[in-house]
Amino acid sequence: MLDFSSPMHLILILLVVVLLFGGRKIPELMKGIGEGMKEFKKASRLDDEPQKKETEVKDSEIKVSEKK
Repeated sequence: MLDFSSPMHLILILLVVVLLFGGRKIPELMKGIGEGMKEFKKASRLDDEPQKKETEVKDSEIKVSEKK
């Protein structure tokens, strides 16, 4: 199995990444990854909101029916 616990392994991986993408492209790649993660979190939060609203409506309906 692969064991990346050694600092030498991490340095080697970083060196390969720099050689493949170049020093100028790495910040652009990281920015793209960050924006993608931000969009994913936003979409997952928006996806959860309708479920929360449905639960709140059901809870309020139960409370109203209990009061009668």
